[in-house]
Amino acid sequence: MKTFIRVITFCAIFILISIEISAQSKVGTTGAQFLKIGVGPRASSLGNAFVALADDATALYWNPAGISRINMNSVYVNHTEWLAGISHNYGAVIISLPGYGTVGASFTSLNMEEMKVRTEEQPDGTGEWFDASGIAMCCSYARNLTDRFSIGFNAKYIREQIWHMSANSFAIDVGTLFRTRFKDMKIGMCISNFGGNMQLKGRDALINYDADPYVSGNNDNINAHLDTEGWSLPLIFRVGVALDVINNPFMRVTTAIDAIHPNDVDEYLNIGTEVVWNEMIALRAGIRHLGNDIFSGKTIKFLGSGNFTLGAGLNYPLYNTLKIGVDWAFADYGRLEKTQRFSLSIIF
Repeated sequence: MKTFIRVITFCAIFILISIEISAQSKVGTTGAQFLKIGVGPRASSLGNAFVALADDATALYWNPAGISRINMNSVYVNHTEWLAGISHNYGAVIISLPGYGTVGASFTSLNMEEMKVRTEEQPDGTGEWFDASGIAMCCSYARNLTDRFSIGFNAKYIREQIWHMSANSFAIDVGTLFRTRFKDMKIGMCISNFGGNMQLKGRDALINYDADPYVSGNNDNINAHLDTEGWSLPLIFRVGVALDVINNPFMRVTTAIDAIHPNDVDEYLNIGTEVVWNEMIALRAGIRHLGNDIFSGKTIKFLGSGNFTLGAGLNYPLYNTLKIGVDWAFADYGRLEKTQRFSLSIIF
């Protein structure tokens, strides 16, 4: 009964926050957009339906409560050749502390190659170069409150930079994971990126200002800075379920579905299925951003929108408890580009 009351309490908190998010929702009015890029080939190939499945080092992104179910230490690295030649990288470390919970740390980066600075007067370039990047550093803690209910927290530092300007902020994530008695079906919830605004500052905003141009003899060359507008972080509320449709010593088939409520775009669903043989070889497929297109009957448009994902993975035991995992994912972004993700994990 106590566990049930806890679950209801957390659900109520998440619902109230979600209502607040909805009331303030505006398309295209959030900063640090790289925080919305999902991490890990496994999650990506499942259509990003991972909030209830989160049981590896990428749980630090999807649902920090998931690391409480990891009874081993692990090191994880993921590289993605993102759209338009952008590079997206993620690394994480998980350490299990029996009797005390599980701690973790992760680092996410988004980088682009340098580009020429161009102006109307010098369209071929001024001789200067600029770049842009984003990073997020995260510390996590999770604990099993009961044998079926877990909770986890992230605290993270976020920074974006373009040329000589940068913006910084701090945020927290809160996640819960509940394993039901119905075929061990899992229910996960997570709210991500709850924090302060991002406001660009730097020497590119430096200007020379004349406080009173109508008075002669005053200082007409005062250094001043333009105040840029602050933008909120991409607050995301996820709730999902995952169920092992088939689970025997030789094969496991898991299906997951997530409902996503961001604060800057419409709600949508993610669906994924994973087939695993001997807990070693895995094949995965998913559909992401399932929303208005399919529900409004625009099936043809949906089928051509590049929402399908595929992937595979291999977990190979090397020695006693030492394992190595390799995962790959493919996603088609329609008119943009096809992306591939690769990851390597060491579990010990």
